[in-house]
Amino acid sequence: MLTPHSVIAVIGGGTMGAGIAQIAAQAGHTVRLYDIQEGAARRAIYGIDNALSTRVANGKMREADKHAALGRLLATANLSELIDADLVIEAAAEQIDIKQAIFRDLAAICPSETLFASNTSSISITALACGIPYPGRVAGLHFFNPAPVMKLVEVVSGLETSPEVLESLCRLALRWGKQPVCCQSTPGFIVNRVARPFYAEAWRALEERVAPAAVIDAALRDSGGFPMGPLALTDMIGQDVNFAVTCSVFNGFWQERRFLPSLAQQELVLGKRLGKKTGQGVYRWPLNEALPYEPEQPACGGETSAVSDGVTFMSLDLDDVLVLETQGETAAAVAKRLQRPVVLIDLVNDWRSSSLVILAAAAANTAEQTAKAVGYFQRQGKQVLLIKDYPGMLVWRTVAMLANEALDALQKGVASEEDIDTAMRLGVNYPHGPLAWGAELGWQRVLQLLENLQQHYGEERYRPTSLLRERALLETQHEH
Repeated sequence: MLTPHSVIAVIGGGTMGAGIAQIAAQAGHTVRLYDIQEGAARRAIYGIDNALSTRVANGKMREADKHAALGRLLATANLSELIDADLVIEAAAEQIDIKQAIFRDLAAICPSETLFASNTSSISITALACGIPYPGRVAGLHFFNPAPVMKLVEVVSGLETSPEVLESLCRLALRWGKQPVCCQSTPGFIVNRVARPFYAEAWRALEERVAPAAVIDAALRDSGGFPMGPLALTDMIGQDVNFAVTCSVFNGFWQERRFLPSLAQQELVLGKRLGKKTGQGVYRWPLNEALPYEPEQPACGGETSAVSDGVTFMSLDLDDVLVLETQGETAAAVAKRLQRPVVLIDLVNDWRSSSLVILAAAAANTAEQTAKAVGYFQRQGKQVLLIKDYPGMLVWRTVAMLANEALDALQKGVASEEDIDTAMRLGVNYPHGPLAWGAELGWQRVLQLLENLQQHYGEERYRPTSLLRERALLETQHEH
């Protein structure tokens, strides 16, 4: 239905619209760019010119190819000039009434064969297609910012979307050098839904004063392997934008507690502390990448005895002190049950491969007992950060919640297992897809951690999905 010679129309000359127009023009399409604001389309093309000039200067593009791409970009002042478009991609303001009005106006102009796609990140495709003649031609085509750089495109199906339209859009995305993933129209689609715990657990830890923001971010980045800490990332995205998406997903799921927005983040938004773009958010910008927090470390003492790794969980015996991987209980609870000093480690990877080790000690420990655990890891050349005794700690509970959310999306038919993992690796650059990560860590371990968190808090937020319980049970059967 769409060929390399199809005419592409883009509505909206903002960052996303300009990026999509640039991709289409570079791929060889004639592109008509429309914006309701006078002069906005021309300014967008000027910005594309600058972006392509930078590519030429960096040796990533030939001058002739730049001029050819710019020659295919046409700013239009009237929607009627889009009558010959084979595909119209809407990238207007994220408001349902605006998008519905655009599609109604387009339906009155364009022939029935013209495909309509929305770059929405959260609005129902079913709602956008409702009332449009031939609703089967309406789909979501959600690019990620910056569109020319990010590989992922979510191809979203509403209730009426034709399978042929989805297939055509997926093929188009591949020709444009993108990786399409197919999903159903539900709040947040794949990425903005499954990623919510990455931010939510960091905000909760900050609100409960488990550790300063820089330590929370360092834990997820340097110990968990994520490319950026969640709090710094919200500053980069914009606190207003990130908070709005969280609220949209929360309300879209009828106030499901897993998606509960943060009061601390709301306060930043109310105070116009929006992050990098205002110079102040969680951090003051420009951000100093160095970890600005060095907690007081107890003096190292005691030699290590024999080290034994448990079959399921890490276990380290340091004379009288037991170092255990967190399982969702507090160190104090574990120490009381075992009747011995306990230090917990936040672990989802092999600690030997991490530059940073996060520990939490039981309150009943003496300073010397906790020092044995700190000293052991310091002697391995690791930076050690002690945080407040906190169930599930920082990295483990975040990864468990991501895996649980991905399983819920899979169980409800939002997307395939492969597409969910691909979306999270390419859309937000996670080190592993959450489903592959959960399988590698062990579904029984993920289930046990969430059950312990649910018992500790008495909240629905940490409720394991039924599919997690099924996978954990299958793991047990395979072991026997």
